[in-house]
Amino acid sequence: MRWRFWGTAYALLILLTGTNLPTPLYRGCAARFGFSPLIVTLIFASYVAVLIPSLLVAGPLSDAVGRRRVLLPAVALAVLGSLMFALATSTAWLFAARILQGLALGAASGPLTAALAELEPAGNRRRAALVSTVASVGGLGLGPLLAGLLAQYAPRPNVLPFAVEIVLLAPAAAAIIALPAPGLPTRWRPRRPEIPAAMRSLFATSGTASFLAFAVIGLFLTLIPTYVASVSGIQNLLLTGAAVALLLVCSALAQLVGYGKQARELELAGLPLLATGLLLLALAGSLSSLILLLIATVSAGIGQGLAFLGGLTAVNQAAPADRHAEVLSSYYVIIYLGAGLPVVGVGFLAAAAGLLAAVQDFAGVVAILCVAVLLVLARAPRLSRRPGAEYQEMIRPRRGGRHGGA
Repeated sequence: MRWRFWGTAYALLILLTGTNLPTPLYRGCAARFGFSPLIVTLIFASYVAVLIPSLLVAGPLSDAVGRRRVLLPAVALAVLGSLMFALATSTAWLFAARILQGLALGAASGPLTAALAELEPAGNRRRAALVSTVASVGGLGLGPLLAGLLAQYAPRPNVLPFAVEIVLLAPAAAAIIALPAPGLPTRWRPRRPEIPAAMRSLFATSGTASFLAFAVIGLFLTLIPTYVASVSGIQNLLLTGAAVALLLVCSALAQLVGYGKQARELELAGLPLLATGLLLLALAGSLSSLILLLIATVSAGIGQGLAFLGGLTAVNQAAPADRHAEVLSSYYVIIYLGAGLPVVGVGFLAAAAGLLAAVQDFAGVVAILCVAVLLVLARAPRLSRRPGAEYQEMIRPRRGGRHGGA
């Protein structure tokens, strides 16, 4: 059981690594194919646009027919997406590759996260949530770092990173094949996403906090490498990719330190740090200060990690067993909307007012929203300090068939 658990975590890590390999390569692609920062954000948005319906279909489908039958096609799509990037000869190829990657990750995110919760050797969903978030954020950070290293110092910079990803996907496929055999399939039909009534209030607050946390991730994965180059004058692909990786390394470390704490406490600690990092990011652009930009990245990364871990822990613990992947897929819809939608607005603003002003305006608005969500969370009643008790209270039936929560 233990090796299956870690094999599943590896599969999640590598799929996310592959989808974030393009981050430090976009500047080179823009020079090759002649497009603006706006096109970069639209390429990223096309990925999110297909990822979300893929999430909504694949989560409940895997609950019905088993994890393997959904995850193996997802790995095949990821391989095709990497091939498309490696063979790209125009901007259209980049859009096609991102669409394939979005379908792959959308199909895999909910089922892999649910499988981690099911395979955790001690049945500890809190630990499964930690491994899931660290693997997710680790993949987000490893992708830009690996691509930047290979593109800067190895031959074939637009091909080799994606060839390495295809090789790394082979053990991921083997880990998925080794997942426990599914039981008898149940009837499945597409349906609109629905959150159980007992956890809607929790889902709304945790989902909003995670939306904002991933809006910052979306900015870093698309425009921050160019922003770093503008602020510091650094053109090295490894170093600009490392700036993105720094945010995500800090996020992962914060999650490791925060493990075991209550979800609410994690969110209350993460949101002010995220807001502070964003304000410092805006100030770094005005002062052209690389040091301040690095401090901003560390603060935002720690805040992002705590807010994300708190949100996923809350949702993971509250989700009913028979709708686990469905609820988690809906949660991932929220965070990927956060990663995809705001950054498109930043792209349009950058086309009109310049990248510096666009990033500063984004940072200010999201920082204000972080404070607003923080105030809502701080005023929400605390049912218990005992870990997990608040979720059990939410899902415990009451007399008359009613459930608490919404």
